[in-house]
Amino acid sequence: MLQLPNTRYSGLALATLLGALSPTTSASEMFAKDSPWMLGDWGGTRSELLEKGYDFTLGYTGEMGSNLHGGYSHDRAARYSDQFTFGVNMDLQKILGWQDTEFQLTVTERHGDNISNDRINDPRVGGFTSAQEVWGRGETWRLTQMWIKQKYFDGTLDVKFGRFGEGEDFNSFPCDFQNLAFCGSQVGNWVGGIWYNWPVSQWALRVRYNLNDALYAQVGVFEQNPSNLESGNGFKLSGSGTQGAVMPIELVWSPRVNGLKGEYRAGYYYSNAKAQDVLKDSTGAPAAISGAAYRSSSSKHGLWLGAQQQVTALASDQSRGLSLFANATVHDKKTNAIDNYVQAGVVYKGPFDARAKDDIGFALARVHVNPGYRKNARLINQANGLDDYDNPGFLPVQDTEYSAELYYGIHLADWLTVRPNLQYIRHPGGVSRVDDALIGGLKIQSSF
Repeated sequence: MLQLPNTRYSGLALATLLGALSPTTSASEMFAKDSPWMLGDWGGTRSELLEKGYDFTLGYTGEMGSNLHGGYSHDRAARYSDQFTFGVNMDLQKILGWQDTEFQLTVTERHGDNISNDRINDPRVGGFTSAQEVWGRGETWRLTQMWIKQKYFDGTLDVKFGRFGEGEDFNSFPCDFQNLAFCGSQVGNWVGGIWYNWPVSQWALRVRYNLNDALYAQVGVFEQNPSNLESGNGFKLSGSGTQGAVMPIELVWSPRVNGLKGEYRAGYYYSNAKAQDVLKDSTGAPAAISGAAYRSSSSKHGLWLGAQQQVTALASDQSRGLSLFANATVHDKKTNAIDNYVQAGVVYKGPFDARAKDDIGFALARVHVNPGYRKNARLINQANGLDDYDNPGFLPVQDTEYSAELYYGIHLADWLTVRPNLQYIRHPGGVSRVDDALIGGLKIQSSF
């Protein structure tokens, strides 16, 4: 029997969709299709505030997922998860006269359920990707951004300090796809215990140096504090619980190839906090057999590569055309469950003249489990005398997970895009005994 998704905000999602279909005559009015905001210009107040340096953000992202076929549980269900975003960006040059300075404050709230948790993945080990990327890090309110940024030497040097996540500046990637393997900073998806993506924030400093108009280098220092992940610490500002720091460095090149935009990233991260070995104890023997504690390493590290490049465009509209992208990450085999990840895909914007702002996306990803992590699972089963996958105490051995997603983005208004999608996951959670899964999804992105 099909279970209906959580409906806490389903009425809002329906109202948003219906509002996009309502005819209006002025871009400043509510629900006007050519307005950037669903609620319009607040009678001109919003534009007046923007001129004075206050730019308000009221955003909503909702995602639904349903297991159409396969997965760990074949019992059909649908799940809904969402996120509200409340923010303001302040141009402090206009407000206070501070040259080239801005301040950002953002609060988020997440709620809902994820179809991956109880239908797609084996709950004994969970999964790697998520069919609903907006789910995660707790159903709670969080202070997601609180930072100040200032530029020096005519913009050559750019310094940002406050509370924010690594993926805001490092290993950044758009989030139009619904599957987590194709959304946002991928490093944070595979070393999430130390690299905290949106909506989690921590104290951080980022320094960027613009070498020229198309090339910059940046370095950061981020507080590594696992207590920031806890649902009850969404507004925690103290440094209690800090274990060390994550220090990323990145080079970003944004050329124009035949006049078309591109972005290429290469980076490295280093954590100086202690990290636990995935297999061995302090003597070098498998900890699952010896019964001793897993040994610790003095650090953890990894690297990433990313590329996005538009390759075709229409003469009448440069924003329409085909773009290619790819991302890869490599991680410390001693201390991390995932040792490498690769992803690639295509996006075509403006596929039809009548739908010039729509887009189509398709992507593939491979998540690979560290051999030492797999060996540890086998040894745990051996130590417990278990070899039957169906035994509740058996620890499934994880290897490689493959994901694919195809979406069509319907641009209903400048403030609303709806993206129905199909996802296919082979070996969910890297467990070959779990049936390949087909998932139907729907992603709603709106700005109030």
